[in-house]
Amino acid sequence: MALPNETLAAILHELPPSSLAAVACVSVRFNAVAERVLYASVYITEMLTESSPLPYRTLYWCEAMRRRPHLYDAARRLHIRWQASSPPAPPSPYLPNACDELARILRHLSLLESLDLFLGPANLVPGTEEHPPLHAVERAVAGCRFAQLRMCGLGADAAKGAQAYTRALGAFLGALPPVLRALRLDLAGAPPGLPPRALPALAQFRGSADAAAALLPGRPVRSLALVGDDADVTRENLPRMAATAGALRALDLSAMPARPLLLRNVSTHLPAVESLRVRLALRHTLHYSFSGIRILAGLSSVLRAFERLAFLDLSPTGVDGVGRADSLEELSLCMEWHRACPSLRRVVFPSQTDWVLGADGAWALVAAQD
Repeated sequence: MALPNETLAAILHELPPSSLAAVACVSVRFNAVAERVLYASVYITEMLTESSPLPYRTLYWCEAMRRRPHLYDAARRLHIRWQASSPPAPPSPYLPNACDELARILRHLSLLESLDLFLGPANLVPGTEEHPPLHAVERAVAGCRFAQLRMCGLGADAAKGAQAYTRALGAFLGALPPVLRALRLDLAGAPPGLPPRALPALAQFRGSADAAAALLPGRPVRSLALVGDDADVTRENLPRMAATAGALRALDLSAMPARPLLLRNVSTHLPAVESLRVRLALRHTLHYSFSGIRILAGLSSVLRAFERLAFLDLSPTGVDGVGRADSLEELSLCMEWHRACPSLRRVVFPSQTDWVLGADGAWALVAAQD
């Protein structure tokens, strides 16, 4: 075949992994190109159960990479997620060994651009003499240096008595390249030992309110997603979240049940938000004189405080809390909210219906989201 390897690789990038594995059997040349494509993006999700307590797929991948050191520089995206079964089985005492195996490979993948690790119950294994107490994520990324990393997500299951993050996390984050733009952390507060000048280009963050309050000040974060409970967002940490190098534009509250009181507080400190995604906690919070979806009319006074809000996404809100969708009621709400918040241009309701304000000033139903 006269095609250069670069063109062949571009074609193979469009194939699913199963097809790539078949293509790799065609010839030595196809195998070499297909392998680099196949190992460039790795996504592993596995359930740890009593009968299968170890992340065998991850360990198989580690062994495969060890046998193919020529592919270290091909790896660009690595997403690994270990989940505990329900009800959870006791974590295997060999999980720290699995973290060490993962670390041995990660140290060679210096050209990674996206790394997302969620190590599930690995952090619930008590420390031993062989494996001194250390957070599972820190064990996995110890000694790693990523020159091109643009997205990083780190986490593990939390429980009473689980190993907390140490200054090793701050040292790892501080050594990340200045090109890092997106970060997800599951820690409750500030990363211990994080240098003040670290993460200079951070644009997106997902984590707890206290972690956001510690990380956002002085950094150019434009998009924030909060996890936890809405009570975690307080009058003390909200002003610190607002102290970014530029105005925060997008706020995602879909991972917590948000009461209207939280939205009022958010509008006070983050009035420049243009995109708001929220899972409303409606029961016992809004006036019951409204029936069905009209209960959402109580949001008008909240939306009035947002100066630039253009997109309101209520799709994470459970339909049971607001009744079934009615296009006339939704249209009425769109018009009412637009009067309260003139910058509003698009609304997605709990029913997944999508309404957009047209150039003629009329609201139109676009389509139901999948």
